[in-house]
Amino acid sequence: MKAIFAAVTATTLLAISSAAQADVASDTIALVKASGGDCMACHAIDKKVVGPAWKDVSTKYKGDAGAHEMLVAKIIKGGKGNWDKITGGVAMTPHPSKPSKEEISKIVASILKL
Repeated sequence: MKAIFAAVTATTLLAISSAAQADVASDTIALVKASGGDCMACHAIDKKVVGPAWKDVSTKYKGDAGAHEMLVAKIIKGGKGNWDKITGGVAMTPHPSKPSKEEISKIVASILKL
């Protein structure tokens, strides 16, 4: 009986987790679209486009207390080096004004929840 309960509980948690992930992914895309940003030209939620998948970004920086501010700055200033194995050395273009810093901060917070 315990094994059945554990299996059902694990399946339920996985379903909830998948639904929550889908909501976060939808929220991230909505934030990007609302900001007028061109993020989706180089990024996707779960696969490499030109830049890394946002789920990979979230995984890489999980638990890093300074990641949020660093990523906001990286988006604004652009740059390269952190993902060369994924991008082949293609630099991220700077985004100094669009989306705004506040919008970028919200997008980064959403990405880090993936």
